[in-house]
Amino acid sequence: MELDLLDVHFDLKDIKPREIEEALEDPFSVRFLPDRDRSDGETRYYALGRTVEDRYLFLCFWTDGKKARVVAVRDLT
Repeated sequence: MELDLLDVHFDLKDIKPREIEEALEDPFSVRFLPDRDRSDGETRYYALGRTVEDRYLFLCFWTDGKKARVVAVRDLT
């Protein structure tokens, strides 16, 4: 899945794109399914994942199956 990180509302210096990819591809990550369908064909998910460097992230992203647009990401505390 390709990441769309244009015009994001978080600092890419604090959380690097590589870390976002690692958290999304973590085989033990938890994804919460959407509560309703959207009319534009995209689905919004929430995920809890871990990076290779043992950093835990909370992510909110939209996907259409081919591309994922990250809306928000932050450290889990």
